[in-house]
Amino acid sequence: MSVKQDQMLGFDEHDELVRPAAEVVEFEETAKAMVSRRGFLTGGAAVGATAFVMGSTTLAAGNALAGEEMKMSRLAFEMVKANALDTVTVPKGYNWQVLASWGEPLFSNAPAFDPATGGTGASQEMAFGDHNDGMALFTHNGRQILCVNNEYTNATTLHANRADGKPINADDVRKNKAAHGVSVVEIARKDGKWGIVKDSEFNRRITADTEMDITGPARGHDLMKTKADPKGVVAKGTWNNCGNGQTPWGTYLTCEENFNGYFSSSNKNLALTPQMKRYGISHDDRGYNWALADARFDLSKDPQEPNRFGYIVEIDPLNPTARPKKRTALGRFKHENAEVEVAANGHVVVYLGDDERGEFLYRFVSKNKYVVGGDNTDLLEEGTLYVAKFNENNTGHWIALTPEATGMTAPEIAIYTREAASKVGATTMDRPEWVASNPNKAEVYCALTNNKNRGVKPNAGGDETPAVGPNPRVKNNYGQIVRWQPANQDHTAEKFSWDLFVLAGNPAVYDDAYAGSKNVNKDNMFNSPDGLKFDKKGMLWIQTDGNYSNEKDFAGQGNNQMLVADPETGEIKRFLVGPKECEITGAAWSADRTTMFVSIQHPGEKGDSVWPNGGVPRSSVIAISRDDGEMIG
Repeated sequence: MSVKQDQMLGFDEHDELVRPAAEVVEFEETAKAMVSRRGFLTGGAAVGATAFVMGSTTLAAGNALAGEEMKMSRLAFEMVKANALDTVTVPKGYNWQVLASWGEPLFSNAPAFDPATGGTGASQEMAFGDHNDGMALFTHNGRQILCVNNEYTNATTLHANRADGKPINADDVRKNKAAHGVSVVEIARKDGKWGIVKDSEFNRRITADTEMDITGPARGHDLMKTKADPKGVVAKGTWNNCGNGQTPWGTYLTCEENFNGYFSSSNKNLALTPQMKRYGISHDDRGYNWALADARFDLSKDPQEPNRFGYIVEIDPLNPTARPKKRTALGRFKHENAEVEVAANGHVVVYLGDDERGEFLYRFVSKNKYVVGGDNTDLLEEGTLYVAKFNENNTGHWIALTPEATGMTAPEIAIYTREAASKVGATTMDRPEWVASNPNKAEVYCALTNNKNRGVKPNAGGDETPAVGPNPRVKNNYGQIVRWQPANQDHTAEKFSWDLFVLAGNPAVYDDAYAGSKNVNKDNMFNSPDGLKFDKKGMLWIQTDGNYSNEKDFAGQGNNQMLVADPETGEIKRFLVGPKECEITGAAWSADRTTMFVSIQHPGEKGDSVWPNGGVPRSSVIAISRDDGEMIG
C-alpha cells in the first residue's frame, strides 16, 4: 500500500527514484482492445461511463452486461455520504468503538503510552504496533485471538522527541523495529465494549527482530546465506507487513511488502546488482536509519540480507512459542495479501498480488492435498507457483514458473520471482493489491488500485522493466477491480475467463471513461480500491487507500472509505468513511459475526488529524456493531 509519510519519502516516490517502471502496462492494452472489440469505446481511448459491469452470472459467457435491470438490493443499510470529517462515520443503526491503538500495552507490567516521546524500545516491544493493516481472527475454546499486521510507522509520532522524526540512537532503532511486524492479542467484549485481554498467554509481538525459519526451495541456498546465518536457514524479523491470509488449518499468513526501503549502504560506490534494482534496493533507505544500530541493514556489510525478505510468513497464533515460517515457495516480491482456497480436488491454492506498477498477479498450488483434521502444517512448503496471462478475448491462463520454463533453478525462482515471471511473458499490471475469493462460487477479484504515473515520463536512471496490462484509461488515477472465474469452477485449472467488475471514477467531474463504470455514481464514487474481503453472505467489502484531497479530479470523494458490493448485480454502497488522512484496510469478524473489525491506518499522516482521542493521531483497530445486535455480513 502506497502512502506518504510526514518525514520520510513515500513508498511510490522512493521506488520510482530507485527503479522507474515503464509508462504502460500490458493489462491496459489488453483491456482496451477487449472493450474496443465489444463496442464499448465512445471514441479514441475513452470508455463510456455505462460500460463494463457484469454480474457474476454473465461472466462465464463474457458477453452480457449486468446492472441494466438492478435486482432488489441485498445491501440493507442506508448509504453513508462522503465527507472530510475527522471521525469515523457508519450507517444509521450502527456504532463503532476503538478496540486497540498504537502503543497500547499488552501486559500489565508495561508502561502506559507516552504521546510526548512515543515510548522506548522496551515499551514498544510490549505494546500494540503501529500502522495496523490486514488482520484475521481465530477462536480457541471460546476465546478470540486477533492477529494484526503493523505495516510501518508514523515518524513524527513514534519519534515525537526527535526533530526530524528519525532514529538517532540504538534505542530509537529498537523502538522503530518493534513498532513493525505483527501484534497477536486476545480480545474480549466486556460490558458491551471490546478490548485487549492484558497478560493473555496468547499475547505477543512479532517484530523485525523475531527469529523465523526459512522454508521451501530457498532454504539453505547460497543466496540466503549471511554472516549472521551462514547456513541460510533462519531469518531475523519481518516488516512492512501489508495484507494477510488465513488458512483452514488455523494459521495466519502475514505478507512482506515494501521490505526494500529499510536497507542502505554506507559505501555509496557499492555496485548494485540488476536483481537488487528490480526489487528497489538502493544505497539509501526511506529514512528508517536501521543500519545505524543493526549492521545487517547495511548492504556494504551484508549484501544478501535483502534476499531473506519479501515472503509470506506463516504464524501459529495459538502457539506463542512456535517460530514463524517464511514460505519461500510462494515467491519473493512485494506481497499485498494471500487469499487461500481449497480447490475441489483438495489442493490448496493461494492467490497473490505484487503491489508495484508493471508487476504481476500470481497463484500458488500446493503439491499435497488438504486433509480435514489431518496434519496440514507443511502444505505451503512445496508446490508450483504460477503467474497470470490475460488475453484480449476475456480469457487468460496461468503460466507455471518452473526451471524448464524460466531457465532458472527452483531456489532462484523463489528468490528472484519477478525475473522468472518476466521471462515467461506474464501480463504486467497496475499495482495488484488485495485478492478476494467468493465463498459461494469459484470466482476471484483483485483490486488494481491505480497507476498515477502512467502517461508521465519515468525518472531518468535505474533499471526499467519492459511493460506494455486490464485498464482501458490512459492515466489510471482511480483504479479498478478485475474479476476472473477459473475454468470448470476449478481453482487449479490452467485457464480462466475475466472481466472488469468496476472502474472507479468521478462522474461529478467527468462524463467519459474517467466517470467510471455504470455501477459508479455521484453518491457512491471512490478512488483507489485497495483492500478486498468477502463476508460469508458473498458480499464484497471494498476499502480505499487513495487521494483524499476532495478537490479537482477527486472533488466530492472525501476521506478514504469502505464500501460493500453485491457481485450478482454490481450494486455498490458506501458503508464507512474514515477520519482525515487515513487509509481504511483490513477486515475480520467476531466469532458470532455481530462485530466487524476494521483497521484505520495512519490518520493524520500529513499532520491534519487528532483522531481517535483528540490528541496524537494513532492508528487503531475499530469494532463496528449493529445497534440491534444482529450479524454484520
